[in-house]
Amino acid sequence: MKKLVQPLLSWYDNHARVLPWREEPTPYRVWVSEIMLQQTRVEAVKPYFERFIKALPTVEELSNISEDELLKLWEGLGYYNRARNLQKAAKKIMTEYNGCVPDEYDDLLKLPGIGSYTAGAVSSIAFGKGHAAVDGNVLRVFARVNADDSNVLNSLVKKSLEKRIEEIIPLDRAGAFNQALMELGAMICVPNGTPKCVECPWQAFCIAKEQGNILDYPKKISKKARTIEEKTILIIRDENKTAIRKRPNKGLLAGMYEFPTLEGIKNTKAVIAYVKQLGLEPIRVQKLNASKHIFSHKEWHMIGYSIRVDELQEKSFEHEKNHFLFVDPKETEDKYPIPSAFLAYTNYLNIKLGNTKFREKEIDEK
Repeated sequence: MKKLVQPLLSWYDNHARVLPWREEPTPYRVWVSEIMLQQTRVEAVKPYFERFIKALPTVEELSNISEDELLKLWEGLGYYNRARNLQKAAKKIMTEYNGCVPDEYDDLLKLPGIGSYTAGAVSSIAFGKGHAAVDGNVLRVFARVNADDSNVLNSLVKKSLEKRIEEIIPLDRAGAFNQALMELGAMICVPNGTPKCVECPWQAFCIAKEQGNILDYPKKISKKARTIEEKTILIIRDENKTAIRKRPNKGLLAGMYEFPTLEGIKNTKAVIAYVKQLGLEPIRVQKLNASKHIFSHKEWHMIGYSIRVDELQEKSFEHEKNHFLFVDPKETEDKYPIPSAFLAYTNYLNIKLGNTKFREKEIDEK
């Protein structure tokens, strides 16, 4: 293991990507970036990170923002509990750590949303502590270089690798070493497609390469297939407003806003009947394109309908369990966070979600 250190650091010194959180690796910026990077590609995260830090440059400001505003900043990144846990952790940092991100690994682990990987990343990158940061990228490159057929989804395998890395991590460059490992897995020893072995600093040591079976590693036990849920999305609107509602505070997409949604795939007749039950009289009903959204554990298969009604009134929905709001579609761009699962249907209202709106704003300002 020790012979892998110097070639990796030399390679990283010459090939590290320029990333916004690396330019100024303060504890707060490193922490926010690592949370955003969980289950999200680097290129997708960069504009979100810059927007987030611009809006909330300090732990204190993150702790005080309203949940709706926070989720609006996060809109489009997915896995929204990451944002909620960020704020919970910020509140704890304000009350228990005098507003400063703690520098001790064990204290970082006490914060909501932080596990061993994030604690290792923050403590090493921001504070220079010699803790490992083992994620899927790191598990993959070590499985290949060692031709190790252990199941990388097993938590004991991860813990074992963390211990082995901490035995070799250079204390004077702990953060660089961990970032180099991440970079190697993201850029060279890639998860999908053919690894770029000729560019790899470990090619002379890689047992899987020598054996000619790199793609056999890492070993994983197959996950359960995602469940499929069918839904009918309704864009109910009059001349000026459209109906939305807030999802429950627990569960999938908790606290976000959605359009009226029926379980199952409904035909036009059933949709008209439902709208009439709400006390509304449809003027025009148009079937919209089907759409699919994939979550980590389930898929939504959706169809949609645009329903034009004479007038939206609060009393029309009084018997509904979920309270509906009637808003100008443009309000949703600044005020009401709508998850990207509904992207195909926000397009019919000319609503811009997440970074689409902010990129266009930046272009206009330039």
